[in-house]
Amino acid sequence: MSVMFKISGVAFAAESAGETEGDAHTETAGAHGSGDDAHGGTFPPFDPSTYASQLVWLAITFGIFYLLMKRVALPQIAGILEMRRDRISQDLDEAQRLSDESDAAHAAYEHELAEARKRAHAIAQEARDEAKAETDAEREKVEAELNEKMAAAEAQITKIKQDALSGIDEIASDTAEAIVKELIGGTVTKAELAKAVSGK
Repeated sequence: MSVMFKISGVAFAAESAGETEGDAHTETAGAHGSGDDAHGGTFPPFDPSTYASQLVWLAITFGIFYLLMKRVALPQIAGILEMRRDRISQDLDEAQRLSDESDAAHAAYEHELAEARKRAHAIAQEARDEAKAETDAEREKVEAELNEKMAAAEAQITKIKQDALSGIDEIASDTAEAIVKELIGGTVTKAELAKAVSGK
């Protein structure tokens, strides 16, 4: 044989044990065969004679399984569901709080923006009023200076006109005297020339 020991007695004992086990298997197989013959060759779960014991073991197994589910699995599942429900509720509360804070911040921003626009409008209006006042003051100043210059110019024009009118008689007399000299060849007195120029 492939398995050999130095002591032949041990090998012999092993072979004897193998033969003994083979005989035992053969006797067991014979016993099972005789049992199958006794039950008519039916599958044990379908054997009517074992229904009662099967129902008892089914009830026992179902009861144990029910107790395990009730005492162990279901409380854990319920705890997990409760924890998830609490977490979802907390998340919803936090989301609502953040939404409220966002709405409040938006309202505050709109209020500040409206106030800033109002202040900017007031500042712009004040600047326009100041610019208008400065422009009116400058315009009045320029108009006053122009009026003074116009008054001075009119006075100067009046003076020049008076000077020119006062010298017209003399110029006319000189011109008439020169014309008389050229035309007649004689002389005319100043009184006669003045009378002739004035038409009196």
